[in-house]
Amino acid sequence: MKFHRVTAVSIAIALLTGGRVDAQDVGFPRMGTPQNVCPPSALSQVRRHTIEPGESIESIAERYNLIPATLMGMNPALRSGRASVGTVVLVPPYNGIRVEVPTGSTWQDMAREYDVRPDTLFEANGCQPPSGVAFVPGVNWSPLSETPDPPASEKRSSGFATYPLPDAVEPIVGYGWVLTPHRSQVMFHSGLDLPAPVGTTVRAVSGGIVAFAGEREAYGNLVVINHSQGRQTRYAHLDRLDVRQGQPVTAGTLLGTVGTTGTPDTPQPHLHFEVRTNSDLGWVAENPALRF
Repeated sequence: MKFHRVTAVSIAIALLTGGRVDAQDVGFPRMGTPQNVCPPSALSQVRRHTIEPGESIESIAERYNLIPATLMGMNPALRSGRASVGTVVLVPPYNGIRVEVPTGSTWQDMAREYDVRPDTLFEANGCQPPSGVAFVPGVNWSPLSETPDPPASEKRSSGFATYPLPDAVEPIVGYGWVLTPHRSQVMFHSGLDLPAPVGTTVRAVSGGIVAFAGEREAYGNLVVINHSQGRQTRYAHLDRLDVRQGQPVTAGTLLGTVGTTGTPDTPQPHLHFEVRTNSDLGWVAENPALRF
């Protein structure tokens, strides 16, 4: 569930997806090369959408699970805010911007300029050296200038409106590589385990829509909230559920109470809390501690 086995095949993929990685799962042959496991570049996955009557920039963005700024950045004709019928729109697979790469630049140079990780740029651009143009994931085109503006979800200083528990606590299991409870293996943990007594209230950290509320395998009673800018939060092992699927919530909305449902990683009652961002790899786990 939340602990995921790791092989030597691709640590980068496990870090991004929080998922179990085995050689067979990613099609990596015994004598393979990095190209065998690298995802296709974002620009190679760009689709074309012809605007139809009744469509708007916002509705097209929603259809492809993007934000409007991504479409405007990729399509200068949309920057006036109007979507003319018949216009062909370039649609990238996930949020970001297309940029020109200065001659001689490395991914480390680009990473410093746009405040993203170089390995993220490397994978988003097909695991090739930078050349000509590149796609920078998680950075928004700004309608006020031609200078890209990193989205709030990617800024270290931009946190949640509130904490999921009544008081901030020290996680009993953190995000990332950890030893299993029996200390027999190193596993990837895709969230934070926040200790709290059974019955402690659990609240939404930010506004959004409840995408799921119910029982989900090892997560037990689970609430999933989709927020703006392609962000998602998950609240697992709950005892009681106080929201339903499709319900709008605001920061501080009561979601339920701490429980021990599912298969918790430790016997001590806790809230398993995850933050994920939508991408071509699915809902990618990130470190929730960066948002508090």
